Amino acid sequence: MTDINLSDLATDRDGSQPLRGYLASPPGTGPWPGVVMIHEIFGLDDGMRGHADRLAEFGYLTLAVDLFSAGSTARCLAATMTAMMRGHGRAFADISAAHDYLAGSPDCTGKIGVIGFCIGGGFALLTANDGFDAAAVNYGQLPRHLDEAVAGACPIVGNYGGRDPSLRGAADRLDAALDKAEVIHDVKEYPAASHAFLNDTEVGPRVLRPLLRIAGIGPEPESAKDAWNRIERFFATHLN
Repeated sequence: MTDINLSDLATDRDGSQPLRGYLASPPGTGPWPGVVMIHEIFGLDDGMRGHADRLAEFGYLTLAVDLFSAGSTARCLAATMTAMMRGHGRAFADISAAHDYLAGSPDCTGKIGVIGFCIGGGFALLTANDGFDAAAVNYGQLPRHLDEAVAGACPIVGNYGGRDPSLRGAADRLDAALDKAEVIHDVKEYPAASHAFLNDTEVGPRVLRPLLRIAGIGPEPESAKDAWNRIERFFATHLN
């Protein structure tokens, strides 16, 4: 597991300067399928690195790209959210740089998936037709023009919480749009879960954690176990 510098690749795409990432390698000898991982709203923290390590244990060369590399978290978050709303911008360039790092690595088979959580889930959905072979969308915001966004997308596995007020009905809408687009998919809503339910521990600034707890945002182990199992099976089907 190592921190890497993606700045050269980002330069070619007008991406973040600098651009950093966290590379988690499976045990044993490669090459392995690759996965680009996109973090949630609080950035590439220890919890997100833990997700990358878990994916490596599944057998995927996992590159967690840090979309907040280029400055303060607040400024980078604003730029990232703007890129999401517009459908283009620095965050997309950074994700492309991470994809191409894996594609050019001798440790990667050339099969590459994308997975995201929270805002990262939104980006995973928006980039599912950008050269990836499978996508995992975890409580990601749906784009305004959903049908257009999923046209021609790679196979998608999605996970949403039934107690997530910010994404009420999102699982059903995504499922219907993927049906319409004839995209292979497996989308599930977990009634007992809310936002960020795949996390192992509470995340975010400590001062915010009591508020997040009151809102029900955070880990839900039973739902998370099933969701991770579905992600593992889906990636095994489409990346191996």
